Amino acid sequence: MKQSRLNEKFDAKSPAGADIRFIMDGPTGNMIHSTVPSGQINRATRHKTVSEFWHVLDGKGQIWRSDGHTESVVDLLPGVSIDIPVGTAFQYRSDDKEVLKFICISMPPWPGDDEAEYVDGIWQATVTA
Repeated sequence: MKQSRLNEKFDAKSPAGADIRFIMDGPTGNMIHSTVPSGQINRATRHKTVSEFWHVLDGKGQIWRSDGHTESVVDLLPGVSIDIPVGTAFQYRSDDKEVLKFICISMPPWPGDDEAEYVDGIWQATVTA
């Protein structure tokens, strides 16, 4: 059995450009806390082998997702949860006035930054992660 406490400082940057703090990991998945500064538009990516669940804690933003057949833009607001199935292209951004914070669970565990491949998104990214 494990327990953890959220670090005050960020542990890393996601391939898309979010500041992340590691929360928990195990054989079936891992969990991180992500922060996207106000006005930031992250790089569009697609994961090769992992699926993700997100739950928005604070702030406002949007996420674009496309599985090659269907695409949508969803408002990211506190209390909203979304999934990103393996192979889904996605891009997200925070509102100009608010920092976006969310919990992300990856299944299976995140294998490393080579997991994400960059794709064309719908917004012009403001980070070059």
